[in-house]
Amino acid sequence: MVHSVPAQRPWRTAILAGMASYLDSAALVGSGIGISVLYADPLGLTPGMIGTVLACQQFAFALGALFGGRLGDRFGRRRVLTLALIVFAVGAVLLATAVAPWMLIPGAVLTGLGIGADLPVALALANEAAPPRRKGRMVSLSALLWALGIATVQLVVSFVGHLGITGARVIFWGLVGIAVLVLLLRISLPESQEWLDARRAADRDGRTGAPAVQFRNISQIFRRPVVFAVLATGIFYAAWNVGASINGQYKTYIWTTLAGGDVETISRLALIALVLSLLASALFMALVDTRWRRPLTVIGTVLILVSWAPLTFLGPSRASILVLVFLFGLASSLAGEPLYKVWSQELIPTLLRGTAQGVTMAFARVVAAILAFVVPSLLASSPRAVFTGIFVCAVVSTVVLLFWMPRLRTADEYAPEAAAVAGETAAASSAR
Repeated sequence: MVHSVPAQRPWRTAILAGMASYLDSAALVGSGIGISVLYADPLGLTPGMIGTVLACQQFAFALGALFGGRLGDRFGRRRVLTLALIVFAVGAVLLATAVAPWMLIPGAVLTGLGIGADLPVALALANEAAPPRRKGRMVSLSALLWALGIATVQLVVSFVGHLGITGARVIFWGLVGIAVLVLLLRISLPESQEWLDARRAADRDGRTGAPAVQFRNISQIFRRPVVFAVLATGIFYAAWNVGASINGQYKTYIWTTLAGGDVETISRLALIALVLSLLASALFMALVDTRWRRPLTVIGTVLILVSWAPLTFLGPSRASILVLVFLFGLASSLAGEPLYKVWSQELIPTLLRGTAQGVTMAFARVVAAILAFVVPSLLASSPRAVFTGIFVCAVVSTVVLLFWMPRLRTADEYAPEAAAVAGETAAASSAR
């Protein structure tokens, strides 16, 4: 039997759930800088070894997203969120205490598994706790926290980047502390009422033999109309994430190795650029549930193309890297991961939401993991090929945004279960 839960406080839930995005970006950037730069000389890491470690983290994220998303749909959001953060914290401890190259592998795998399992479930919880007509705003709060995660790491690196291996340990111990704090605060979060209502409705229909489509059956994500939403969001996110992951993990490497800069300078410049990203995220969050969403996303996707153009057509230099640093984050706040997260909530029914996000996140991270094996070597031998590939992927994500996504229907339009649950949840919120 499914019992009701205490009333949810949407903003608190959105913040604590959104911390999954904070830890995701902080782990991505922190691992990129810590492993490819700060740990490289002290631990004797070659480009191939660096690529292997970071690829393992991406593959583990994909695996965690697949299983975490599905488990969250089957057994509820809270249990998965608790276990996922414990796994992440253990992995961060291993990275912080590594004294040999092989020790980086289990740390990278566990951090990837933990945050991969946490993220799709956390986003679903934030969406489900939000009141009607503010769901996009609650979900896009995670974009602010994602940018804040990057900002925190860049700020720390700007002060400890010259310390080498000690600086890397400071970064990873910081991730441990944040993960433990969030875990303690999440303990008091109630289960998603929308998930409970959807589960109750699905169980009732199953007992009565109702002919309605069962939107808790995993096979439904491979059937119309859900499959179109999964394909569109998956291709969009994977194509955008190619540039985002390479920028996040190798921006410092590109600046120091290909442009002759130093770690502290690029970290401080990136920190300044993040102010623009935070402002853009705040703007997107304010307008995402209005008619202004479409113009913002069009502007954003054009700016993403512009941000990669100098590196693609002119090659790596400090000027072309600065264009990327200052434009890509701002543009992605309008037409990158935040948009993907909002679409994933709107287009997928409740009992498939975590599963579908797990599938699309896994696909994106597998692509990034495969690239991680070859990107360090390619950056050393043929950087123009890397930047050209990223630009092509940015074009693909732009095409999906402009021409495919507008044709898709939301979950409320095609899923009776989703529409019924939305009505029940809204009525319950009004009563409270």
